[in-house]
Amino acid sequence: MSLRLGNLELDFPLVQAALSGYSDMSMRVLARRMGASYSICEVMLDQFLVTLNDRKKNRHFLAIADEEHPVGGQLMGAEPEQFAAGAAKLVEAGFDVIDINFGCPVKKVLGRCRGGFHLSQPEVALDIIRRTRDVVPAEMPLTVKMRRGIDDTPESRDKFFEILDGAFESGVDAITVHGRTVMQRYIGPSRWEFLAEVKRHVGDRTILGSGDLFSAQDCFDMMRETGVDGVTIARGAIGNPWIFQQGRALAAGEPLPLPPTTHEQREVIEEHLRLVVDLYGEDRAITQFRKFGVKYSFLHPQMEELRQKFVRIKELADWHAIRDEYYLEDQPGKYLSAEIHNGQVNCSTG
Repeated sequence: MSLRLGNLELDFPLVQAALSGYSDMSMRVLARRMGASYSICEVMLDQFLVTLNDRKKNRHFLAIADEEHPVGGQLMGAEPEQFAAGAAKLVEAGFDVIDINFGCPVKKVLGRCRGGFHLSQPEVALDIIRRTRDVVPAEMPLTVKMRRGIDDTPESRDKFFEILDGAFESGVDAITVHGRTVMQRYIGPSRWEFLAEVKRHVGDRTILGSGDLFSAQDCFDMMRETGVDGVTIARGAIGNPWIFQQGRALAAGEPLPLPPTTHEQREVIEEHLRLVVDLYGEDRAITQFRKFGVKYSFLHPQMEELRQKFVRIKELADWHAIRDEYYLEDQPGKYLSAEIHNGQVNCSTG
């Protein structure tokens, strides 16, 4: 099973999505090691990139590990000219794919005419795409992330397809479509039947699906039911890089692997924490890691009490205490549940 993004051919159609506040280098590296064929950094603002300096506190934004290529840089903004300048910065930083975010549904983002707001204004959206394509090298894939529209009105639907068709005509190599509207945010089910309609509409062009992917089986169900060429896993991969390993097993015709035991979880958590320390420095590491720890707790048999422990960690010694109390004995783990994850991540692209 492969996935093509322009000149880039990936060996597997399960991708680590961009996740604001989460998909930094540490998360992406683990996703790749576990079997993701490709990963995308957390979304960055064009104006931030244009003014970004090399101060130590900012270096993590553009940090890329040698082992994680190919990796995508995702961009969000309001003005076409500045958007293109931001894209040029991502190219310069060494990203292999540039991804345009027309999907973020967070209120303050919409209020500043960014993210999903562009689905309401096809002329501006397509101007952004054309200018970005002009500054991104021709051989480098350019992709777009969209939701199925601002809302469910006929006008919104028409604008969606105007942007979709115009994007491909302007040289976009692949488009990810999330099955919810911008106004839905993460409430209610992702409409997979809309993804099927989009794929029929575009024919051989590459469409990736997004929304409600919390297990490896969900990913293959989406591809089978909708015909999309691949999927981007967002919330379902936070604290759960095993989803890619499980997906590889299913694709090979093997049984679904058992969920990771607590010792297997401990090993990955320790490595994730090591990567976070390398990326942010020891002083900032635990603050940055806390949100990941909470998500890892969802796979643990003592999830509720462990989650409360992770919420309160402030220093490395707190993790050591958690490790010695909850991860000393090797116990069976749990698969991720969609119910626990729903509604807990802001401005993810999934």
